[in-house]
Amino acid sequence: MQENFSYSLFGRFERPVFRLGLSATYRPGKDTIYKAFDAGVNFLFCFGFDTQMIRAVREFSPSRRGQFIIATGAYNLLFICPNLRKALEKRLRQLRTDYVDVFLFLGVTKPSHFPPELEDELMRLKEDGRVRAVGISCHDRIFAGELAARKALDVLMIRYNAAHTGAEIDIFPQVSANGPAIVSYTATCWRRLQQRPKGWPPTSPIATAPQCYRFALSSPHVDVCLMAPASRAELEEDLTAIEQDPLDAEQMGFMCEFGAAVRRAQKWFM
Repeated sequence: MQENFSYSLFGRFERPVFRLGLSATYRPGKDTIYKAFDAGVNFLFCFGFDTQMIRAVREFSPSRRGQFIIATGAYNLLFICPNLRKALEKRLRQLRTDYVDVFLFLGVTKPSHFPPELEDELMRLKEDGRVRAVGISCHDRIFAGELAARKALDVLMIRYNAAHTGAEIDIFPQVSANGPAIVSYTATCWRRLQQRPKGWPPTSPIATAPQCYRFALSSPHVDVCLMAPASRAELEEDLTAIEQDPLDAEQMGFMCEFGAAVRRAQKWFM
């Protein structure tokens, strides 16, 4: 649960977590990753094929490993039921760690992708101590809201940005002080929030990356917002978001109006 604008008490973990998390999807370079560590970033999302992040995690000393929350997982293969334990073993070998902090089933787009037997298997991964928390990434907001309401999981990873605000209706009201922890992603809507949408006045400003991150972080329900910089310059720009306060009423009004314009231009819905 969020404690302040910069740090969150993430789920059942007893240490503060920097509210901007890091993904190395766009291969920003080792120096950029270590710059993020130096800035205090300690929530890391490892896909399993992001070799730069994997190499960085492998270099952790035992004492430093405990300073980070590492999230990884297995992918929804749609027509092939995944072996979650086998996927966990693979991630442990890749990262050369004895445990992962968060193990996720990734890419759930409808309830049938996460049947009760798969949920039970995910929960069983915590029994041997090599997984501290479990969850899913989910594109079905109604289903995610139902999981949040019954506290079925420790963590929910969801899409949330100024163009996709539906979580405010479908998910956030179901989240209590006891969880689940919320990790948001696509804060810039795949950079669409940094582009002028059709019909937006040519003399009016458009959103910046820091504004996009501040929008997500301004929600008290978002514990961690993932950033995926492609360079050190982008990382440094993203980090300025957390050096500022939450959006005030005027700034929030602008982001909501601009986000709605982006959504209309893309024919996307809430």
